[in-house]
Amino acid sequence: MTGQLLVATPTLKDPNFDRTVVLLVAHEQGGALGVVLNRATEVPVAEVLGNWGELAGDPAVLFEGGPVQPESAICLARTRPEVKKRVTGFHPVAGSLGTLDLSADPERLRDNVAGIRVFAGYSGWSAGQLEEEIAAGSWFVFDALPGDPFVERPDDLWAMVLRRQGDILAAVAHFPPDVSLN
Repeated sequence: MTGQLLVATPTLKDPNFDRTVVLLVAHEQGGALGVVLNRATEVPVAEVLGNWGELAGDPAVLFEGGPVQPESAICLARTRPEVKKRVTGFHPVAGSLGTLDLSADPERLRDNVAGIRVFAGYSGWSAGQLEEEIAAGSWFVFDALPGDPFVERPDDLWAMVLRRQGDILAAVAHFPPDVSLN
């Protein structure tokens, strides 16, 4: 499922994942790893990572990638369409989307990268755990679009991804956060 989106169903009430959209950057026999795409902080990337802030898309802030190791950072990047060569420090996830090594020099990557997002922490699942959560109805699984990690209004991503599925799933995008208040 690497490169796919996990979209929290309205029944998932874990505060770490309520109404989140997670991009899976790795899914292997031993488990899965992803980053929450729609939880922006107010901390500018430049404040924490200097020149990397110039490559960050709008909003150019750190994102909460998940509850695991919030002191660590994962960088997602999208290569420019015209780049056909291997980019040093770039590890493909799906198509032009991949993770980027933050120990590299951002100036050397400027011509190859169309944008980045930096995530503090990540979301992780042990072997079989994610599959159990999906079977229990906690997550919808959808194909990601290349621009999903880089939307300018990340707060709207949960509803946006659901609406584009059509039919009954589009209606889920309007599910109230608390049905008891309805």
